[in-house]
Amino acid sequence: MTDRRFVRRSFIATAATAGLAGCARPMRNPAVPRSRVLGVTVLGLPNERFYPQQSVVPLEREAMATLARGQAFRSEAADGRTRPLNLLAVSGGGEDGAFGAGVLCGWSEQGTRPSFDLVTGVSTGALTAPFAFLGPAYDGALREVYTNLTVLDVLVRRWMTAAVFDDALADNSPLLRTITRYLTDAMLMEIAKGYREGRLLLIGTTNLDAQLPVIWNIGAIADSGHPMAATVIRRILLASAAIPGAFAPIMFDVTVDGVNHQEMHVDGGAVAQAFLYPRSLTRERRERIRRNQPVFPVTAYVIRNARLDPQWATVDRRTLGIAGRAISTMIAASGFNDVMRIYSTAQEDGVGFNLAFIGRDFEQELTTPFEQAYMRALFAYGFERGRAGYPWAVAPPGLNEAPAEVAGEFRTGR
Repeated sequence: MTDRRFVRRSFIATAATAGLAGCARPMRNPAVPRSRVLGVTVLGLPNERFYPQQSVVPLEREAMATLARGQAFRSEAADGRTRPLNLLAVSGGGEDGAFGAGVLCGWSEQGTRPSFDLVTGVSTGALTAPFAFLGPAYDGALREVYTNLTVLDVLVRRWMTAAVFDDALADNSPLLRTITRYLTDAMLMEIAKGYREGRLLLIGTTNLDAQLPVIWNIGAIADSGHPMAATVIRRILLASAAIPGAFAPIMFDVTVDGVNHQEMHVDGGAVAQAFLYPRSLTRERRERIRRNQPVFPVTAYVIRNARLDPQWATVDRRTLGIAGRAISTMIAASGFNDVMRIYSTAQEDGVGFNLAFIGRDFEQELTTPFEQAYMRALFAYGFERGRAGYPWAVAPPGLNEAPAEVAGEFRTGR
């Protein structure tokens, strides 16, 4: 739920209390030793999560196995012909997640929304992703989350001294209760079923101790039968939305050589505000394209829960004002760069690229955190555009129109 306004306020509060004397701080178990980070698990499942910056092999193995299950489930032709794969990435953006929720619900009503073979989510996108994965049957719940949510459903503010003495400015336990209320056991059973049928739901967090992005395999965890699976999945979603400094980090208990340790996880947006798949995952596909060999058709959709045009403002010529504005600028640039990275990879892989983002024609401003009137207006904006047939951009703003093969005319495989 990366929100540049919230991050800027967190920085200002931290600076304002930095001169206070220290006292007792939150305790934790030792962090996992550097050499053991990649080998530990939370539930003991070999495919529960992946560290793509370190090795893409486990994720590649999981993706290939899932694709094979999907082909078998759909009883696709023995000669290799397959229907197009549809991929969806939902980004962070805080309250602006109402936009993506609206687009998805409007798209359902328009009647052309596909079933997604891969859904990824970060931050507020992590909260949307399970509903998107399960399809239009869950649109009612998705609409309710983003139109009835209030600040009381998300956080409890702490004293300003929490910037020094605690682990965050706000307690996000209300958000965990909200996640638990909507992400029911029945819903998790449906996610497990989708996984068995050959579809992936992946959520990104950041392992702050290791400074590494983590991709969690939600469907595999839901399908594991582990008694703690539901609890862990809800905490993963909470961690993905835990803005560092603003919301408390989420601690995951692990064991190394019989000794209890803890991992500290925060908002996946600390590394990337949106992701689809690692570029290294599709080396073979790019090689086939280079050799002019057929590949199966893939279409990607990216919902960027933010504006992509610069947001002008008069910056106060004071340290806190300048630093806060710089932080918000870095977050905005990071989000745009994530879109560019996904687009570039899609171009190389012959994947159809489609982008939705908040346009300049939405002029309402957010005045308070999780302001219901703002979120309802933004949901309605996304919904109407989705219902009318969303005008997906085939390239990020500022680039020339994409070539025909990226706009939808794909190489087809056998």
